[in-house]
Amino acid sequence: MAYAQAKHVDAGRIPVVDITPLRDGSDPATVARALHAASRDMGFIYIAGHGIGADLIDAARAAAFGFFHASEADKATVTVSENHRGWLGQGGAKMQDDAQADLKESFIWGLEDASGTMVDDHPLRGRNRWPAFSPDLRAVSMHYFDAAHRVAHDLMRGFARGLGLNEAFFLRTAAAPLSRASYVYYPQQDVALGADQFGVGPHTDFGVLTVLCQDSVGGLHVQDLDGDWIHAPPIDGTLLVNVGDLLSRWTDGAYRSTPHRVVNRSGQDRLSLVLAFDPNPETMIDARDVFGQDHIPGEGPISCGDYLIWRFKRAFSYR
Repeated sequence: MAYAQAKHVDAGRIPVVDITPLRDGSDPATVARALHAASRDMGFIYIAGHGIGADLIDAARAAAFGFFHASEADKATVTVSENHRGWLGQGGAKMQDDAQADLKESFIWGLEDASGTMVDDHPLRGRNRWPAFSPDLRAVSMHYFDAAHRVAHDLMRGFARGLGLNEAFFLRTAAAPLSRASYVYYPQQDVALGADQFGVGPHTDFGVLTVLCQDSVGGLHVQDLDGDWIHAPPIDGTLLVNVGDLLSRWTDGAYRSTPHRVVNRSGQDRLSLVLAFDPNPETMIDARDVFGQDHIPGEGPISCGDYLIWRFKRAFSYR
């Protein structure tokens, strides 16, 4: 028995882009070109200058570990709802029909106002499920959600510029987004489980854009253009973002949604802070809006909401 293997490659294979000049307006064009080039190649980008403070990241990690280290009975009080909010236990997700269930656990939440209210007019958004045994979890989690969502908006403006579009193009219908955040916990993976067992199995992300804050443990593998699996180690002070399937579809494959997986062979618990950015459910994903009405895309238009419902039904056992 053995772990699934991945290559260690030279630094720079996954580019690092400092988005400070995009955020402060001093040189957005240069950042946009760098984001555009990286999205057409690996589809994964380390983001420096993102603006999320280390204190907030540390607080979110501490709150998340407090949740995952609680008893199964406590976590079960916020078992994932039909709106995909709450705790999804080990074995609750499977990225491919013929794959083994993932080892990870997740706690998932989404946008809400100060009173805890959220529009529930779509099957993938609704009231968050905050555990009574962790009274501080809500505040720090919503703070992190807002900060990571701002990063996603900055990046979407950069991608639009890189494509020669108005920088607000991808954000025109994003006032009530389907975005969701999650804390994702990966237990140490026993080698005896074999090379076909993963913390999260090989997959591409469903939505538009993923903003990932790794810890220092590592274990993320990304598939390069040659089909080889390579390590995507944490780089201090950066986030790792990747193009999702909907952004790839929106750009008719010009931006690459790259397969990735997690193998936690570190001997330690691994934790990721994840923000999956998606606009309003009615947003039409149509490559002709990007490239012009004479363009003939490989896939027809579909709403963001309908696409995500279809993908979620395939991946999560509770649905």
